Amino acid sequence: MNTILTGVRVNEEPTLGNFLGAYVPMVNLSHEHAKDSQINFFVPDLHSFTTPVEHSKLYDLTIKGVKYYIAAGLDVDNPNVHFYRQSRVPAHAQLCWILDCFTPFGEASRMTQFKEKSAEHPDAITVGLFNYPILMAADILLYDAKYVPVGEDQLQHLELARNIAIRMNNKFNQELFTLPAPEQEQIKFMHLKKALRIRSLTDPTKKMSKSAENEKSKILLSDDPKQAAKKIMSATTDSEGVIRFDMINQPGISNLLTIESLLTNRDIQDVISDWAGQTSYGDLKRKVADSVMHFLSGFQERVNAITDDDVKAILEKGELYANEIANNKLLQVEKAVGLYK
Repeated sequence: MNTILTGVRVNEEPTLGNFLGAYVPMVNLSHEHAKDSQINFFVPDLHSFTTPVEHSKLYDLTIKGVKYYIAAGLDVDNPNVHFYRQSRVPAHAQLCWILDCFTPFGEASRMTQFKEKSAEHPDAITVGLFNYPILMAADILLYDAKYVPVGEDQLQHLELARNIAIRMNNKFNQELFTLPAPEQEQIKFMHLKKALRIRSLTDPTKKMSKSAENEKSKILLSDDPKQAAKKIMSATTDSEGVIRFDMINQPGISNLLTIESLLTNRDIQDVISDWAGQTSYGDLKRKVADSVMHFLSGFQERVNAITDDDVKAILEKGELYANEIANNKLLQVEKAVGLYK
């Protein structure tokens, strides 16, 4: 069986954009492939420390993040679906150190994400922020994952994992690691197109961000449904006076059409056709606000029906599986580098 592996950080409350852009596609992908693949969902809680985090909330956010996946439709009863916490599988950190020692500094320095994030937060640059692509490589290579659904901004890190695997396999003249599929094959597998990103409600030229200070710019999965509807009603649009899907000139209106399409599970072109030529932005906002309120009400009801004990049982079962696989792989690597015979 192929292994498909993915992880989503839970160090902040997810937005509607995170849910529609990451949670739903991964749940759908698991439904599509769980019959013939091992599906590894993991909480990359060690990655949480690469940027500022409220440490007192991290554990609870982890539990809630798993609930969100279950409420989104993930079939945790499928024997090929595994959910585990990165921190509960020590082999991730152990393999990371070994891979560090076989990764040239210059290669790691070329990672675009580090350059961008360190520019955004110059006072919060840590070794962990620089090093996390190597930990990401360990996350992947421990399980011989072939497919790793990630955002476009992480494809460079996926290529780094391939390079490290190739280097280690060649140096020790054995297939220590299965190579993740190359970039174009990953993109094809993920059905990754020019992404229809959910935009900020106050500045639709930017994506909806869970770290944004302006609460009106984002809809959180924990938002009161009525308050979320009010945010839609106050969303920034434009003065064009006609409803068109045009992300360049009318990003606010286009964002609302996108949200309506995804929440109602309708093709975006069908939604665009429904509103083509209409001039009442208020009518569109009311329709989207109603869809958001209906979605959040049902989703939160499903989340609240899942207990913490349910989640802990799922994680503990997944962590037994993950530790067995990861420890076997780590031992193989430790033998190759001379730590064991």
